[in-house]
Amino acid sequence: MLSHKGPMVGNRVSHANNKNKRRLLPNLHTIRVTLEDGTRQKIKVAASTLRTMRKSN
Repeated sequence: MLSHKGPMVGNRVSHANNKNKRRLLPNLHTIRVTLEDGTRQKIKVAASTLRTMRKSN
């Protein structure tokens, strides 16, 4: 994974204000990148990182 993001922990809050633990997972996408030697490799990238990569090109 390129962005080193991991799951976060938060609360799911009901209408009665009861709090249950939940996991917030990063928005990961699998993309193919071409390495310097010409080979293609699949990597997992967070959507925010993918947006930054596309803005820099």
